[in-house]
Amino acid sequence: MTRTERIAALEAAAKERILVFDGSWGVLIQNKGLVEEDYRGARFTDFPGQMKGNNDILCLTRPDIIADIHNAYFAAGADISETNTFCGTTIAQDDYELDAQAVWDINLEGARIGRKVADEWTAKEPHKPRFLAGSIGPLNKMLSMSPDVNDPGARAVTFDEVYETYRHQVAALYEGGVDMYVIETITDTLNCKAAIKAIRDLEAEGQERLPIWISGTITDRSGRTLSGQTVEAFWNSVRHARPFAIGFNCALGADLMRPHIADLARQSDCLVSAHPNAGLPNEMGTYDETPEQTAAHIGKWARDGLLNIVGGCCGTTPAHIEAIAKAVEGVAPRVPAETKHTLRLAGLEPFEVA
Repeated sequence: MTRTERIAALEAAAKERILVFDGSWGVLIQNKGLVEEDYRGARFTDFPGQMKGNNDILCLTRPDIIADIHNAYFAAGADISETNTFCGTTIAQDDYELDAQAVWDINLEGARIGRKVADEWTAKEPHKPRFLAGSIGPLNKMLSMSPDVNDPGARAVTFDEVYETYRHQVAALYEGGVDMYVIETITDTLNCKAAIKAIRDLEAEGQERLPIWISGTITDRSGRTLSGQTVEAFWNSVRHARPFAIGFNCALGADLMRPHIADLARQSDCLVSAHPNAGLPNEMGTYDETPEQTAAHIGKWARDGLLNIVGGCCGTTPAHIEAIAKAVEGVAPRVPAETKHTLRLAGLEPFEVA
């Protein structure tokens, strides 16, 4: 299928059923027991500093592992798998002193690996086409918050710098063949806006318009993002992008995420997604929630009419995704809310002019 045909198939599938996303990548990579040489490969043999821990670089040095993870999630029932490019920006990769060409190659090859695996599954099971989302993760520098507690106005990065790093990533993901972009684990809405602008500007310059999926993060029981926004304020801040889907992932387990997903479902006029962690981390930093426990929560949300896309984040595995897929099988997808034609503004709190 061409990319245009795949997007049409994605939109058609979303009307017919609840779509299933993949789960954690980090936990599967960690379980491989990789060593420094795996991360370096032939290309980075003499590179200074430590590479181990830079999971994105495996797109270049161990593409077999990345393909295996895509295959595992598609076999578990996922409709959508994401590229292994969560930290695939020049700003994030500066921690490893990688240059712009290496970062471009991470995104390009990450997309090519996922594209090949998705197409192979679609060829085997044409009744259930598989799709590839280009993963655009958060940065280690924020536009909305100061890195210095003694200087609230200080910033480690400018909007233009954030825009350029996302534009670089988006262009490479597009060339590699993704079907959509997922701007995920959003802690800073202004960073997200820079990513949205990068995508829309590239479209204005000739790239095909791809669906944008926006997934924020509620960081604690306050019900706010790290940059301080409530659920509704966050939605009002990004709805101008006319996203394919809006949702939340990470930070919380499913039991704590439900009220925030319900809030989105009540007001958003696009698809709603949820890919929570497998509970909260234990004292050792690992996750104890079983596939059955996670799936029970998400299945209930689906039956209550809250969801269009489901999946997992930290601590989830193909077994979790398989259980989630079974829990939502045959459940009708949520019907998007009707748009109210009012002026809606957002800072930390929403504001509506009737």
